[in-house]
Amino acid sequence: QVQLVESGGGLVQPGGSLRLSCAASGSIFSFSPMGWYRQAPGKERELVARIWRGGTTTYGDSVKGRFTISRDNVLNTLYLQMNGLKPEDTAVYYCNGFIVAKDFWGRGTLVTVSS
Repeated sequence: QVQLVESGGGLVQPGGSLRLSCAASGSIFSFSPMGWYRQAPGKERELVARIWRGGTTTYGDSVKGRFTISRDNVLNTLYLQMNGLKPEDTAVYYCNGFIVAKDFWGRGTLVTVSS
């Protein structure tokens, strides 16, 4: 059973940047896709970005051009570089990995964008 642990959240001013990390307790090589999701208070969980084993990426419309997802299959870590943060990006961000018809989720890390 692989465990996913997010880190890197915190309080940042509008226009600022954060880098989220998701460390896996085992190999992520076979996970495809891996992704970041977020859930704001009172809203449903939504897709932020996904990356497949071959490197293909997709992004939610609200983060295109500002966020970048990447993965390191040697360090078994998924990343999300977030630039140009906006107050509406405030949410709990969750790491996800899919393998053999099973989803794995982290517990989330809180990102707050506020002045």
